[in-house]
Amino acid sequence: MLGKKKQKPRRPVGHFDTLISAKTSVQGDITFSGGLHVDGRVHGKVVAEEGSDAVLRVSEVGEVTGDIIAPHVIINGTVNGDVYASAHLELAEKASINGSVYYNLIQMAMGATVNGNLVHQKEPVGLLTNGEKSGKPSSASVELGRTEPETVDGGKSE
Repeated sequence: MLGKKKQKPRRPVGHFDTLISAKTSVQGDITFSGGLHVDGRVHGKVVAEEGSDAVLRVSEVGEVTGDIIAPHVIINGTVNGDVYASAHLELAEKASINGSVYYNLIQMAMGATVNGNLVHQKEPVGLLTNGEKSGKPSSASVELGRTEPETVDGGKSE
């Protein structure tokens, strides 16, 4: 065992300190650490404490209207706002985001939708105190939801 690096313990995926149930609606900003599971509705920002290894999970019946800022984010519900995930973002098959997504590492299931930009950022992402976005968007940003017709030449030629 000599010379082995001590690995940082990973947060258990199933452990959440706080639950906002499906019968609950929260008006206002939420600051949290640890794990937060949202089955209900949140109207306001959801922000992890700075320096924490927090996890936010929005279930398929959960809805957040406001920005999300956390290191680890798992979404299977609806988000109307921007998502800033500094470590890992998981979009499950029923995820629906109406806003831009700023991420370091992303996992996206078939069926998930993003109506906004996907912006990869290696440095921590979040909001500065004056409301400006930190970090610079990389050239890998992708705009989804465009309605421009494709030009495909598959018709009969005369």
